Amino acid sequence: MKQSILIVEDEEKILRLLELELEYEGYEVGKASDGLEAWGVYRSQKWDLILLDVMLPGISGIELLRRIRGQDESTPVILLTAKSSVEDKVSGLDLGANDYITKPFQIEELLARIRAALRFKPQSSSQSEIPDSLHLADLYVNEQTRQVTRGGNDIELTPREFDLLVYLLKNKSLVLNREQIIEAVWGYDYYGDTNVVDVYIRYIRKKVDLPGIEPLIHTVRGVGYVLREGK
Repeated sequence: MKQSILIVEDEEKILRLLELELEYEGYEVGKASDGLEAWGVYRSQKWDLILLDVMLPGISGIELLRRIRGQDESTPVILLTAKSSVEDKVSGLDLGANDYITKPFQIEELLARIRAALRFKPQSSSQSEIPDSLHLADLYVNEQTRQVTRGGNDIELTPREFDLLVYLLKNKSLVLNREQIIEAVWGYDYYGDTNVVDVYIRYIRKKVDLPGIEPLIHTVRGVGYVLREGK
């Protein structure tokens, strides 16, 4: 059975190019040229992957992404964006996108990212062998309730920040490089910029390692990051 891909893109030439290339590669293709139309097409059937332009008429790609993630956390979404700053990319990923590619792009690179996203199979949340709670010092994380506390105080994390903190906790005392973190937290061999990791580490530090308390997230220069007590 063919894997299905929904293309949401308002530039007619790009939409047609993607449609032809993906059909040639053997995918079933759906398409929409504005956000409202895309919402209806998305709800019409189950899709294996969504290519989503950020700048759309009707409703924006980011708003569409919010709606999709409100109903579906597992279908891979790759953003098509003309914005190239790390902060713009992080905001899209933080809202639930799995990957992004910046326009103009090479079709071979996009196809590689699609294949990588489709290979990824998220682990079932019913795995009973994974403990509900993780902790280090006075930092506690409950995977089932997604509650995070330090020193008894609640910490609000975004979904991606939470996933990153859980990965660090499960590998506490181990020095992890950026490529390991990207692959684990994003779930597949990520082709994007590894400095996205640095941005997320900075976000988490601001919430977990407050001034006046012992820092738990440490930078190992030239290697990566480690979660541990002490220096």
